[in-house]
Amino acid sequence: MTLLFVLSLVFQNLGGMFFFNRRKNRDIEEETEEKHDDLLCKFVKDGSGRKIGESVSIDEDILIIKSKDKFLGVPLKHIEDEGKTLLVKGLVNLDKALEMGERWRNNSFHVLEETGEPQGEKDGF
Repeated sequence: MTLLFVLSLVFQNLGGMFFFNRRKNRDIEEETEEKHDDLLCKFVKDGSGRKIGESVSIDEDILIIKSKDKFLGVPLKHIEDEGKTLLVKGLVNLDKALEMGERWRNNSFHVLEETGEPQGEKDGF
């Protein structure tokens, strides 16, 4: 009987440790997402102060920047938050940034093709 009691206490403690560990990891993920949300919808400038584009998304550890008709991917470690704008620090390989941005666009967007006049009643819009 006492062996059963001791084993149940051990399992309860181990279960509690795993539960709290999962909760801690979830809290860290939520905190990271909130921090990254502050980086979205801001103008992005290069080291000389020229506007590159606007931050539109974050894909894992890559900031996606809409620049005219292209998308650029810049690692978050090269991004500095300056309040209303973001600054790209250091040298960034433009070809690699274009490649990462296009990969994100291809995975995120589904282009709809226009098939002509919509079917059904016209409702005045």
